[in-house]
Amino acid sequence: MPNANEDNPTALSQVQRRAVSELLRVSPVADDLARRFQEAGFNLALVGGSVRDALLGRLGNDLDFATDARPEDVLKIIRPWADSVWEVGIAFGTVGSQKRAQVGDTIQDFQVEVTTYRSEAYDRTSRKPEVSYGDSIEEDLVRRDFTVNAMAVALPQKEFVDPHGGLQDLADRVLRTPGTPHESFSDDPLRMMRAARFAAQLDFEVAPEVVAAMKEMADRIEIVSAERVRDELNKLILSANPRKGLALLVDTGLADHVLPELPALRLESDEHHRHKDVYDHSLIVLEQAIDLEENGPDLVLRLSALLHDIGKPRTRRFEKDGRVSFHHHEVVGAKMTKKRMTALKYSNEMIKDVSRLVELHLRFHGYGTGEWTDSAVRRYVRDAGPLLSRLHKLTRSDCTTRNKRKAGALSKAYDGLEERIAQLKEQEELDAIRPDLDGNQIQQVLGVGPGPVIGKAYAFLLDLRLENGPMEQDAAVTALKEWWATQG
Repeated sequence: MPNANEDNPTALSQVQRRAVSELLRVSPVADDLARRFQEAGFNLALVGGSVRDALLGRLGNDLDFATDARPEDVLKIIRPWADSVWEVGIAFGTVGSQKRAQVGDTIQDFQVEVTTYRSEAYDRTSRKPEVSYGDSIEEDLVRRDFTVNAMAVALPQKEFVDPHGGLQDLADRVLRTPGTPHESFSDDPLRMMRAARFAAQLDFEVAPEVVAAMKEMADRIEIVSAERVRDELNKLILSANPRKGLALLVDTGLADHVLPELPALRLESDEHHRHKDVYDHSLIVLEQAIDLEENGPDLVLRLSALLHDIGKPRTRRFEKDGRVSFHHHEVVGAKMTKKRMTALKYSNEMIKDVSRLVELHLRFHGYGTGEWTDSAVRRYVRDAGPLLSRLHKLTRSDCTTRNKRKAGALSKAYDGLEERIAQLKEQEELDAIRPDLDGNQIQQVLGVGPGPVIGKAYAFLLDLRLENGPMEQDAAVTALKEWWATQG
């Protein structure tokens, strides 16, 4: 392992101790695999993020290795050893596997990826990297994105390999590239987004020359597939400090290409300065939504918080009295959200959920001081459906006023709405509001067969149910017959 003869011996000695502890923990897997490669005449090293995380004391059970063995040789070594093997990434030189092993007193599952030494670069007109294999660990490390990810531990001898000063950069918490930033980003433009993501995940600073290159080369991100951009954006948004990474995307111009709705929120202030900075407000809402998460990071909630006001620039109006209005920005924003997420190849379900939350985020503000009828409360619950819990969090997060009295009043009003929802849920099945008669019963009462009229009758009864709450069957039948009599 590395020496501490550096400029910052205290910080380095701390990361070294963490690394030794982490590597000892995974030794039953790493050393066993390394011996098998050694016996077959090949080298194996723990690399990249695994080494970085070991030095940070946060190494999980996902282990990344590099080797001079070609993929077909890796398969021959891995198959008898692993519990399961997959070849999804073999075109890029990666073989994946799972291994269950005894670690101390516990049995643990490890996800293991072994990748042949390689280099890759993007053609100016291609969306896919060209892969060529290499023969040395040094050649492999120089192609990696950042110095903190360009370290290796050769196994089983545990020799530390750090040709680009990654250990010092890790101690200094700075992101630099092994070669020049322009060379690195030319090889793979997605690395510019990875810089923002690692800044957010690790709370590292990005070196000035790296930021400068990101600004100069931002348009190169256009060559990267929407799926890769989306996956990188998700990792950033799900990080511990997404604001830091998002701000870097905006400041470097990358967001103009991957999420242009975000920088568009930096509205010019009107002459009276009577409306907030919507961009800053949106980032605060995101942070406040994160504070309300209960079961770990929630991508749907975080995306809806980030995008909830993206309709404001298109709906901004300067009124005669000097006020600024954004009428129906939630409706416009929902459509914009759907369009952007579709372009980024999100799943239909996620697009539906996030755009629905954006559309509903203002609904509560019609609640005022609690004058909603039971019918309005039912409709609020019905319209939110399974998103109700997230809508609660989004709505509470959307209060960023510094006026403590106003913030307190809004919070109290929402407390009141949640209490009313809870009370109604005790009396009614709010989570599954249906008419008091089903389709078959409607047909029997009206004496008609299946057809559009049944849908209209169903909608009438559902509206009646929302308005009045549960009805006895006889009352529902009477109401249906009265409605039917008006239909000519």
